[in-house]
Amino acid sequence: MFRERVRRVIQPPAQENIDKLEKVVREGNYYGAQQMYKSTSARYASAERYSDALDVLQSGACLQLDKAQITCGAELSLLFAETLAKSKVQYDEDTLDRVKKIFKKFPRLSVPQHLELADDDDLQKLSEAIAAAKTRVEGCSSFLKAAIKWSAEFGAHRYGSPELHDMLADYMYSESPEVDIGKVSFHFVRGKNPKKFASALVNFMGKCYPGEDDLAIVRAILMYLSMGNLRDANKLMDEVKMEVELKNLNFPSSELTQYVNYLLLTLQRDALPLFNMLRQTYKSSIDRESMFNELLDDIAEKFYGVRRRNPLEGIGDFFKMMGGD
Repeated sequence: MFRERVRRVIQPPAQENIDKLEKVVREGNYYGAQQMYKSTSARYASAERYSDALDVLQSGACLQLDKAQITCGAELSLLFAETLAKSKVQYDEDTLDRVKKIFKKFPRLSVPQHLELADDDDLQKLSEAIAAAKTRVEGCSSFLKAAIKWSAEFGAHRYGSPELHDMLADYMYSESPEVDIGKVSFHFVRGKNPKKFASALVNFMGKCYPGEDDLAIVRAILMYLSMGNLRDANKLMDEVKMEVELKNLNFPSSELTQYVNYLLLTLQRDALPLFNMLRQTYKSSIDRESMFNELLDDIAEKFYGVRRRNPLEGIGDFFKMMGGD
């Protein structure tokens, strides 16, 4: 007991260590500072001085990211989010702001354009830029996923903070050299910004392979509906149509988009027979993507109380998608 008491007393105030470590970073000893940030925060955590541990980790993450030390900054960011959960900090606006401050330090850099790919130097530049972008996205994603998990466990929405989902979706979409629109959509539908989601989808329509544009829109609508969110599903469809018109683009016209328009109308009333009839009529279009039938099973359960044949289906999908990029 006496030894434990002494150990706690000799820990200096967090700010003293923060000032010392900041000096080490500014001298350019990034790796050395990284090890010191980790060991210092670990000492505070073992003494159950979690607030001090969080202060040290936040300071280190922000400073390393400011210095473009992405791997170091991302590692400290992840430790910050994990320490929130370990110390059972309740989700509130103040703590959310701390997560946002770290997130804003993750750089946003565009991949070089107008390069001559036949030129070895330009090809090398492009390769390095793509690798750096993947490192940024992986680091930021790991941090925000851990923060989302903490927020779900300690007081936010059961899917985690909508603001954090929006931040992750936006960063993944804007910074990934190869966008996985399905994973981006997974986070946008758990956020609260259908307008920004619509902009991302319309932008994606201009870059995707032919025939992928309608799949992306319908997938997004069905994802909203599978969560029982008819309001944002309609909002997203309206926003996409509005933005397409403003940009003088063509809204993808296919049997699949026709189906989802009918579906949105059907779900506004108690019309299970019509729901089933539409599903059968457009079966060949729905079968273009395997996950659509799973989503429709969820929708039938949410809106009409139709139980899945296998009640275990779909369980764990949230954590599966959160598991990695």
